[in-house]
Amino acid sequence: MPNQPRTQHRSVRVDDDDWADLDAVAQRMGTNRAQVINAYIRWHLRRPDARRPERPTREQLGLPRGDRTSLDDLLDDF
Repeated sequence: MPNQPRTQHRSVRVDDDDWADLDAVAQRMGTNRAQVINAYIRWHLRRPDARRPERPTREQLGLPRGDRTSLDDLLDDF
């Protein structure tokens, strides 16, 4: 019998560069795109067992340390 996943396949539109970057960063974090997306969905919906997903570090994103340019970057330390 063919592989029958636990969840149904869903389609969403995502920019090609974002999709590729998400895959690369997820792998650096030891996970995959599906797990990242599902964690954000569960957290967004405030499911009882959901925790705020961990954001990648600047190094995992391939960004230089200390060259902060946005409010999000400044808040990463809090």
